[in-house]
Amino acid sequence: MEQFSRSELYWGKDFQKSLFSRRIAVFGAGGVGGGALEGLARAGIGHFTIVDFDKVSKSNLNRQLVALTSTIGEKKAQVYAKRVMDINPDATVKIVDDFYDAKLNDTVFSETFDFVVDAIDTLRSKIELICYCHSENIPLVSSFGAGNRVDASKLYCSKLEDVKPCCQFSKNVISKLKKHGVESGIQIVASSESPHSLEKVKNIEQIIKKDGEGVEFTKFTPASTPIVPTVAGFLMANYILNKFLEDFKGN
Repeated sequence: MEQFSRSELYWGKDFQKSLFSRRIAVFGAGGVGGGALEGLARAGIGHFTIVDFDKVSKSNLNRQLVALTSTIGEKKAQVYAKRVMDINPDATVKIVDDFYDAKLNDTVFSETFDFVVDAIDTLRSKIELICYCHSENIPLVSSFGAGNRVDASKLYCSKLEDVKPCCQFSKNVISKLKKHGVESGIQIVASSESPHSLEKVKNIEQIIKKDGEGVEFTKFTPASTPIVPTVAGFLMANYILNKFLEDFKGN
């Protein structure tokens, strides 16, 4: 197909065909998750599951790929699904329009995924997802925070055990994962840039899940600049594609 001809010049037709059989789950369709979806869709991944409950808001316009004045108020998962299908009409996209917690695992993981993208920014949900994937040996790459940063060149990929956290969110994630016995076996994308925000914005979020259960949590809204979140997502997609290529060459 002409659509993937430039990619095939690098990795060949056989690998390109193999990408269409791959299944990816993306948790969190914001700036980071959107960047990962964009890169993977344009690479030719054939099957996606998008897990997100949120809607596009005006505050997303500065950084999220699907945030346009024409999409404000629409469900992010649905808008991203349309974008993926517009990039590659042969792809399939499943939407899980719900707030993620461990109770959703039976629904989401009713199929097998080749990779999971963790772009969740809620601490408890993030820990539950990482722990589940770790226990089930599901390959996962996790974002350890793209907020409160402005320098995309400070982003890096690393194994969990080699991370040098420089923000409280990353420290909290690592600390809680250790309590669950998870200290390695996870790939992450983090930033070496010290976080900065002119003020701390804290809100109590109240969400009603699809099953009627109410969820309440404290959300600290980070500063988010136009470039860093999307680049973090592209780095996650980059890691996944290179792992697939490595496995393909190994076979």
